Amino acid sequence: MELWLYDHSRNTRTSIEVNADPITIGREDGNAIVLKSPFVARTHCRIVRVGNQMVVESLSRAGTRVANKEVLPDQPIKVDFGDEIQLGQYSLALVGKEKRKLGEEQVVSDAELHGRLMTMESAVHTELLERMNLRVTGHLNKGDARFIDEVLHHLEQLLNQHIERLDRQVLHYALRSHLRHLVQAEVVRQCEGKVQTDYKSADDRVLEAQKEAAVAQLVTNLVDMMPLLFDPTSVQEDLAVAEDAFEDLFAQELPTIPREMQRYIVRRMVSKDIQDIMFGLGPLQDLLEMPSVSEIMVVGKDHIYIEKQGKIVETSRTFFSDDILLSIVERILTPVGRRVDTSTPLVDARLPDGSRVNVVINPLSLVGPCLTIRKFGWVPFTMDDLIERGSLSEAGAEFLQGCVVGRKNILISGGTGSGKTTLLNVLSAYARPSERIITVEESAELRLPQPHVVKLEGRPANVEGKGAYTIRELVRNSLRMRPDRIIIGEVRGAEAMDMLQAMNTGHDGSLSTIHANTPYDCMKRLEALVLMAVDMPVRAIREQIVSAIDMVVQVARFADGRRRVTTISEVTAIEPETGQLRLEDIFTLRDPQQPRLRHTGYMPTFTRELVHRKHFDVEVFL
Repeated sequence: MELWLYDHSRNTRTSIEVNADPITIGREDGNAIVLKSPFVARTHCRIVRVGNQMVVESLSRAGTRVANKEVLPDQPIKVDFGDEIQLGQYSLALVGKEKRKLGEEQVVSDAELHGRLMTMESAVHTELLERMNLRVTGHLNKGDARFIDEVLHHLEQLLNQHIERLDRQVLHYALRSHLRHLVQAEVVRQCEGKVQTDYKSADDRVLEAQKEAAVAQLVTNLVDMMPLLFDPTSVQEDLAVAEDAFEDLFAQELPTIPREMQRYIVRRMVSKDIQDIMFGLGPLQDLLEMPSVSEIMVVGKDHIYIEKQGKIVETSRTFFSDDILLSIVERILTPVGRRVDTSTPLVDARLPDGSRVNVVINPLSLVGPCLTIRKFGWVPFTMDDLIERGSLSEAGAEFLQGCVVGRKNILISGGTGSGKTTLLNVLSAYARPSERIITVEESAELRLPQPHVVKLEGRPANVEGKGAYTIRELVRNSLRMRPDRIIIGEVRGAEAMDMLQAMNTGHDGSLSTIHANTPYDCMKRLEALVLMAVDMPVRAIREQIVSAIDMVVQVARFADGRRRVTTISEVTAIEPETGQLRLEDIFTLRDPQQPRLRHTGYMPTFTRELVHRKHFDVEVFL
C-alpha cells in the first residue's frame, strides 16, 4: 500500500510503500511506519483491513484523528482514499490499495493536487516578475493603465503555455475549486438582490464575453438545482446548503463541460489568483468576500485558517513565500497609516469595511508572519436572528430590550469569539432615535441605526512613540460631548474607572463588553481593571460597581460552534458578611442542549419601575 506522509512542521511530503497488515504507526523501531517525534506515542495507532474497508484504531492517548474526527479507544473509524490521518505534526493519506497497473490513473489527494496547482501558479508568477523586470510586487505602479495592460498581456501568454501542461486531475481539481467559489459568490449575489452581469460586448473581445456568459450560465444552472431561500437574512444557511450540495452537482455536470471550456475556466481562475497577488490581497481576497467566513488566521506562508459557523478549519490556500505575505500585509496597513517592521513587530489596524486586523512578525512570531482578520459581517444581526439561531429565548430578548429602553447599564461578559460585540450591536439598536449616542472603540465595529451617533476610535502611537489616544482618554473626552448614552466596545484597561464614573453621573443606559467566563469573574476582572487606574480600597470599588452596573449578560461559545446567552444577572448589593458583590441570576441556561433561557424565579429590583413605564410585561418571567 502506498501512503503520502506530510510533515507540517517542515512543510515536506514523502511517499511511503508499506506491505504490512495491520500497519502500525509510532515512534519506536518495529512499527511499520516510524515517526521520530515526541508528539507521537511509542505505538500510536494502526491501520487495519476489515473486509474491503480500511479502518484506523487508536492505540494511545496521544490523539489520532481521521478527516478531523477524533478516533476514540475501541471505536475505529473508516478511512477512505484521500482522507487525512492526523497524529502529532504529521498527516498520512492513503494513495492506493495495491501496486497499480500500467496506465491506471493514480488516486491523488486534494492536498497533492493543490500543491501541484500552487507550483504552477508560483512558476507563472516568478516568470511574470522576471519578464516585467519586477522584483517586489508591492512596488507595482497600479495607477498606470498602460502598465497594467502590459502586465495582463504577459500574464495571458504565460497562462496559455502553462495550462496546456496541466494533467487532467489537476485541471479537474482547479475547475472544481473555482466553480465552488463562483457558486458561493452567486448565492451571495442573489441574496443581496443584485442584478446579474450583462455579458454583451461592443469591442473585439466578443468571444471572451461569450465564454464568460457560458460560465455564468453554468454557475446559474448549479445554483438553480439547490434548494435555497435567497433572502438577505438567510445567506449563512444558503451558503451551507450550497456547500453540501456542490460536490454531487459538480460530478453530475462535469461530463457536460467541454474540455476547451474547462481550460478557459481554470485559466480564468489562475489569472485571478495571480492578479490578486500582484494587485490585491492574494489568497485572502476571496476569503474576505465570503460572508460565511467570520475570521481569517494566517500562520506563516503555508497555513491559512478560517472560522465558519463558529468552527476553525484549515484551508488549502497558501502564500508563495513570506515576502509575498509581508507585501500583502503592507497593502493592508498602508491605507490606514500603520506600519510593521522589526522595530514595530506588532500592530493593530482596521480594514475600510470595519474588519479588525492584527499583525505579528519576527522577532515576536517564531513561525513566520501571523495575520488575524476579524471580519465584520455585511448583514447585521437583529434580535429575531438571535432568537431564530437559539442564541437567546424570546422572554430573555424581550427582557433585555426593555432594560435597554429603560436605560439600565449593562455589561456583556464572555470569552474571545463568544459573540459579545454582536450582542452589543443588537442591544444598542434599541436606544431611542432622539438620544445622542457616543461609541468608543479600539477598532470601530459597531453599526447603529440611530441618526445621532458619534463614533470615536483609539489610535496607537506613531513610529516616534507619539500621537497615541487611548480608550480612557476618549471615554473622558466623551463626557464633555453631552452624551445621553456611552457605548464602549470593550473595557480592557484603566478606562473601567471612567466608565463607572460616567454611569454614576447621569449617563444611564450605557453598555460595554468585557472578557470573563462567568458573571462573578466579570466582577473580579472589573475590580482589577479599576485598580489599574487608581489605588483605592476594594470596598470603595465595589460600591462604585453596585451603584453603576445594573446587569451582567454572560455569553459563551459551545463546542458545536453555537454562541448563546447563558446567564442574565442583576448586580444587587455587597454581602455584609463577606464584603463580596452579590449577583442574582434572573435567567439561566440550565441545559446547553435546550437553548432556552429560563427564569430562575428572582424578580429584579427594577421590575416595578420598568413594568410601570411599559418597557416590558411581567409575563416575560412566566
